[in-house]
Amino acid sequence: MTSSHLYDFAILGAGIAGISFASALSERSPAAKILVVEQESQPGYHATGRSAAMFAPFYGPVPIRALTRASTAFFHAPPEEFSKNPLLSPRGELMIARPEQLPQLEAFFEEMGDSLVLTRLSADELQQRVPFLKPGYAVAGALDESGCDIDVHGLLTGFLSQARARGVELRANTEVTGLTREVDIWRIDSAEKDAEPIFARTIVNAAGAWADALGAKAGAETIGLQPKRRSALLVDPPEGQDIDSLPLVVDMDEDFYIRPDAGRLMLSPANEDPDVPCDVQPDELDIAICIDRVQTAFDLPIKRIANKWAGLRSFVADKSPVVGWSEQVEGFFWLAGQGGYGIQTSPALSRYAAALALHEDPPADILEHGLAPADLAPSRLAV
Repeated sequence: MTSSHLYDFAILGAGIAGISFASALSERSPAAKILVVEQESQPGYHATGRSAAMFAPFYGPVPIRALTRASTAFFHAPPEEFSKNPLLSPRGELMIARPEQLPQLEAFFEEMGDSLVLTRLSADELQQRVPFLKPGYAVAGALDESGCDIDVHGLLTGFLSQARARGVELRANTEVTGLTREVDIWRIDSAEKDAEPIFARTIVNAAGAWADALGAKAGAETIGLQPKRRSALLVDPPEGQDIDSLPLVVDMDEDFYIRPDAGRLMLSPANEDPDVPCDVQPDELDIAICIDRVQTAFDLPIKRIANKWAGLRSFVADKSPVVGWSEQVEGFFWLAGQGGYGIQTSPALSRYAAALALHEDPPADILEHGLAPADLAPSRLAV
């Protein structure tokens, strides 16, 4: 091994977490030699490329909401040349409640307090916003006008372009089979025939659903990561209905959601079914349950399914990300457990992680939004 073959950082995983981190790290440490390793043929193949991403300030646990708030300025005004098109498009978010769900709705208003400008809608007002909602199904709702659709492709491409322009290398089609540490250098072996090992001072585990498995290869602590399958499908909207201004509509118990998508409606049962790391496919029972739930709430004839898919959203027990140095293995940095929030938090989370990886203080502007570093630290998961 020569110095020309040694990287300062090898980032395992080229989803939104790994790519945004590579961009932030290369900006913060221009002299660092950085490699991103991806087992698939292209970045963002798994969870990132299958996400129906929304910028939802009220969505997720407290650390997620703090990171989302800290990402707001970036989404509204990204760096020049980052993306040809706006990263956000307005899309209100509407929580709807049946009579028996009114206590949950009231609790939601109380929990949000002044953090969001929520509008309470009556049954008649719900009908006006969503004309094909079945009369009598929902009696009240909470509308957040600050929600937006995220251009996931534009976001990932922007981070990738930044990283490449700063000298970050990407190695695709590289399945990691072994991680061994010799003195203070990591050796990364892969499944490719005749492939030479990769050497790096630091490993950054941004492998999504595979993060715990890769941690085990390195001898790191287990974080209890659980990949969870979520299925979705595309159908035609009701005939004659203009759906362009339709908000994302979510059941108060999150039993389903429905939103416009390129002239069609995307439906999901919002399921979180435990699965294993894999190229996950939609489960037919998920699809059937989704159609049943949606047709109970909406007057929506479904003549055919235009497309269906599934993605893995990976969580630890408290559903917050795991970001920081391993306490069990030197030179091993966790960047995992983003669940369904990785895209909307990526601008802030990547900067936060880059600072920690360089042994610097977290950015003050992120902490000002109420983020507590202990809520992301791997040590919180120790048993």
